[in-house]
Amino acid sequence: MAGTNKDDLAEAAWALMFDFMMATSPDRTQSLERRGLTPNDARALSDLGRRKGTPIGSLARDWRCDPANATFIIDRLERAGLAGRRESDTDRRVKLVTLTSKGATTRQALMDEFRVPPAAMKALTREDLQTLIGVLRKLGTGAG
Repeated sequence: MAGTNKDDLAEAAWALMFDFMMATSPDRTQSLERRGLTPNDARALSDLGRRKGTPIGSLARDWRCDPANATFIIDRLERAGLAGRRESDTDRRVKLVTLTSKGATTRQALMDEFRVPPAAMKALTREDLQTLIGVLRKLGTGAG
């Protein structure tokens, strides 16, 4: 077990959360593969679902990647009919990326599947689940 100081406990908790997410990632990967999507595609769909229209340069900055990589991801989504580009109302040189209706539907289906709890989580007691929910809310992961 980790030491009892706060940093050691935080490190141990984070390692356990991370390991659990990694151990349960095959289910999410299967969901993506059924749709011909990659984890980066899912990230983009999730992000675009919270925006009204964003230039690729802004997406690249937010995703901390090269604009060419962001363009590659958006091109993939566009070919799949999940995203589209439109001219900005204020600057015709700027193309804004948005989800199509198919993209929004796909995003929602992915989120619905991703949010199905794994069997190990369903096996927790009611009290453990209530404690876990409380802690995660404190971390801010229950917001939005």
